[in-house]
Amino acid sequence: MIRILSIFCICIFITGCLQEENTSSKNFPDIGEIPHGFPPIAYPSDNAFTKDRWELGRKLFYDPILSIDNTISCASCHKPEIAFSDNLPVSEGVFSRKGVRNSPSLANIAYHPYLMREGGVATLEMQVLVPVQEHQEMGFSLPGAAIRMKNDSAYVRLTNKAYQRNPDPYTITRALAVFERTLISGNSFYDNYVINPESKLLDDAQKRGLELFFSKRTDCSSCHGGFNFTDYRFANNGLYEDYSDEGRMRLTGKEEDRAVFKVPSLRNVALSAPYMHDGSIKTLKDVIAHYNEGGKNHINKSHLIRPLGLSHQEKNDLVRFLESLTDNTFIQNPAFR
Repeated sequence: MIRILSIFCICIFITGCLQEENTSSKNFPDIGEIPHGFPPIAYPSDNAFTKDRWELGRKLFYDPILSIDNTISCASCHKPEIAFSDNLPVSEGVFSRKGVRNSPSLANIAYHPYLMREGGVATLEMQVLVPVQEHQEMGFSLPGAAIRMKNDSAYVRLTNKAYQRNPDPYTITRALAVFERTLISGNSFYDNYVINPESKLLDDAQKRGLELFFSKRTDCSSCHGGFNFTDYRFANNGLYEDYSDEGRMRLTGKEEDRAVFKVPSLRNVALSAPYMHDGSIKTLKDVIAHYNEGGKNHINKSHLIRPLGLSHQEKNDLVRFLESLTDNTFIQNPAFR
């Protein structure tokens, strides 16, 4: 019996070592590595990538020091295991305050020409100001966060290495932007199938869904095209007849922008449920059903939103294709944790 138990323990030990080795030897892209078919990332001239800036930004991203009560970090609403998005309709901020919009994924955020669902923020450096100062998110201020950081010798050391200055709003916004620009996702089953179409990376249902997605019959790719599966335009998709959220009109004041929102990227979309600007649709199956039905009537609804007449199999094929856009090396990459 002792001999059997000894052998059993040895087997468990060896299996654990193999699993650890498999995880550690997994091929993850290097920080900032550009996937096949992606354009280079444009860093601002005053905030180029350096490892020191990246490390400072990563530390800040996971630190609740940026929230007024030290409970909420950037990662609280942008979780790495779900492609830096959230799994709630709207995220909770400090003191359990409810947000007003669904948290989008930060995958490939470096390529977005403007930020926020109404497109009102021009750069990642500027965007950092929004969640930190927003009453329903972190409810704090960058000067206040900088004071806390100055009392932390690790932050003083990191900011001086990264920007040759003590913690201040400048170093906070710049470092977080550097980190977020490296959140690149382009290694899904779909991406590798495109590189090698003879491979068996996509099953038959996913291939049928791919063809349907890029067809004129659905026009999915008219809005969700390109390497990032978005054209970054603004559109109304007929979610409601009457919207409580003004959308882009909140920024422009123009009636033609009422209930119009930036088209989101579909990369890793299978991970980022619930969907829409308010998180009102629970599953991808329900999303496809919405578009298949043609949406609700709204004065600004896109002409591309119309009844599609898809069969049960075709709707399932589209869901299966969207699942192929999941990038496991992105969500599992230890460098981003």
